[in-house]
Amino acid sequence: MRFSALILKNLTRRPLRAALTLIALTMAVASVVSLRGIAKGFSESFADIYESHSIDIVVSRQGTADRLSSSVSEEAVGQIERLDGVARAAGVLLDTLSLEDQQIFGVPTMGIAADSWLRDDFRWRARRSEVTAGSADAAPQQLSLGIHLADRAGISVGQNVMIFEEPYVVDGIFESSSVWENGSMIMPLDQLQSISDRNGQVTYINVVLDRAVDRGDARSIVDQIHAIDSRLHAMTTDEFVGTDTRMQLASAMAWMTSIIALAIGAIGTLNTMMTSVLERTREIGVLRAVGWPRRRVIRMIVSESIMLALLASFFGGGLAILATDAMSRHPAVRGVLVPAIDAATLLEGTVLAVFIGLLGALLPAKRAASVMPTEALRNS
Repeated sequence: MRFSALILKNLTRRPLRAALTLIALTMAVASVVSLRGIAKGFSESFADIYESHSIDIVVSRQGTADRLSSSVSEEAVGQIERLDGVARAAGVLLDTLSLEDQQIFGVPTMGIAADSWLRDDFRWRARRSEVTAGSADAAPQQLSLGIHLADRAGISVGQNVMIFEEPYVVDGIFESSSVWENGSMIMPLDQLQSISDRNGQVTYINVVLDRAVDRGDARSIVDQIHAIDSRLHAMTTDEFVGTDTRMQLASAMAWMTSIIALAIGAIGTLNTMMTSVLERTREIGVLRAVGWPRRRVIRMIVSESIMLALLASFFGGGLAILATDAMSRHPAVRGVLVPAIDAATLLEGTVLAVFIGLLGALLPAKRAASVMPTEALRNS
């Protein structure tokens, strides 16, 4: 019998036990891949917000623990825009509002000036001006909805929504390459400043550099922005996204939860392999008696465990893809849960599964290698 056939036979000898261990490992791998994919999806969606507008530098307030709730004077927008090498700049105010009648709460809302170039970067599915051009009774309070939010709320252009018990007319439905923006709202900057009591303030300033500016010059412009006001904190887009507290927290939570799942999987593997070794003491003794060296016995036990781990990584990866895709399509989280399970994430799951297999096989392999042929045959 071939060595590989022997390993397969050993795994199928106790099908129920092997299946239960495989299920435990599969769930552990699926948890790791799902959580890592969701955390990576958050980071990519966050980065897409700036990439969709070709933003090179993001300016927030110095010393703010949560950059997305920082407060910068709107006057700084013009000062930054006048710097050499800066093509354009625009302030954005962030807040969270609720669509009261639709029972949708905590909707990300961006305050963007009505004439800002940022609005031109969105793909407008429909706009009220196209539907009711020249209407004399247009409501002064307006907002626009991302396509995912509009679908979730069942709202179309021209309808009114209630915010703080005040009517707002839906002026447009937009689409962005950022899934996060597709689940958000846009208001005129002055309007959001008024209802949030933050007149003359923005959360951050988006800066686009001239095409001729290289990366070295970008660092020089960052220094110039800091020179305008010591309270300003300018960072390149990559730095801003990579050091964001929310993204780091999401990644840390994903890893911490994954470690728990991995520990459970390792314990299950250890239990299965140790029980298998104890039940096969006579068989291992016979193998040792016919000339099997210790290292080959160890290789047999470790190979069985790794084969379980590889099967678990295959099924776990597939389960993670199906589960996160189904979750992301649910109306309650559409546009918020954005999994990004790529080849690198699946490879992480496979590597961790193999690590679990090795960890769970160490003690059983050592126990099997220590079996003396004479003792095994005498006590069986």
